[in-house]
Amino acid sequence: MHFARRLPVFIGLCLLAALPVANAEGLMITWPADWEVQAVPPATDDTSVRQRAVKNDANGDPQMVMELTQSTLAPEHKVNMEAVLLQMRKTLQQNFAKGGYQSACSKIRSSTLGGLDALETTCKITQNGNHVITQTLVAATQGNSAYALSYAGPADGYKANEPEVKGIRASLRLGQ
Repeated sequence: MHFARRLPVFIGLCLLAALPVANAEGLMITWPADWEVQAVPPATDDTSVRQRAVKNDANGDPQMVMELTQSTLAPEHKVNMEAVLLQMRKTLQQNFAKGGYQSACSKIRSSTLGGLDALETTCKITQNGNHVITQTLVAATQGNSAYALSYAGPADGYKANEPEVKGIRASLRLGQ
């Protein structure tokens, strides 16, 4: 079970690498009681807003890690959301490949995030042919804000916690 103990650090590093960090204001998530909210180090410019929480099983092993970033866009800046999500996916795949993992991601599809139109992709990460991690990336914009959500967990934890994650996503009210 040596891998299981390293999994939270590995997932956390992949989440950090996959998400953009930029200027942002006012982001708030109400996490369910059984999720452990973690401190997120500020960006070097100290203006990004990110929130992260982990849901652990009874043994303290992570079953899901979820992180939301809000970035402030320059006035009149038009975002190519598909390009942003493709870059997030590419970064995720490169980071997992450095750790000896393979990944296969779904086609980018339409979705929602906190009441906003969004794009989404889900990646299945394997090692030696065994499915070990599932990670979903979601991106949306409204006005002068861009939002990036990432959540990941071991294959069985992801599946078991997906309904709760969908509830958290549905409860978000972004840009309002």
